[in-house]
Amino acid sequence: MVSRSAEVPANPRSRLDAFGLVRDRGVVEGTVDAHRLSRVEDLLGAGPSQIDWRIVGTNDAMGRPALNVELSGAVSVNCQRCLADFEWPVAQRTELLLAHSEDELVALDAESGSEVVLATSPIDPLGLVEDELVLALPFAPRHPDDACAAPAESDVTNRRA
Repeated sequence: MVSRSAEVPANPRSRLDAFGLVRDRGVVEGTVDAHRLSRVEDLLGAGPSQIDWRIVGTNDAMGRPALNVELSGAVSVNCQRCLADFEWPVAQRTELLLAHSEDELVALDAESGSEVVLATSPIDPLGLVEDELVLALPFAPRHPDDACAAPAESDVTNRRA
């Protein structure tokens, strides 16, 4: 098994050969501050947002090449009720099937419930991490009802009057 590990890749634009990772049963893993990911930075609160990630080359149950993308950690998000930041746990695991061509991508997408990625050129691992983090974040984050510091209903009514 090939294992490569990095806190954050030395070159943030480093890419991986997805089919090579599958062939070698390789693992690429690291840690990233989610504030550095452009598509999620505006969704995050000011607090720490450390995500551990791991990408494993494998095959799905039907023997097709795939990547397992795993995220764990927590991010700071802003409560839409009380506007205070709070910690949102992240525990995401996704199987991505790999396609050699656009035609194969369309066929795999039609016959499989898994996500499919075109892997004709090297793939940005942090791009995969960012894609999965976008899917893991809530549309409208809110504290649990008993933990939210939202103003009382009477306070909201009085402010509108």
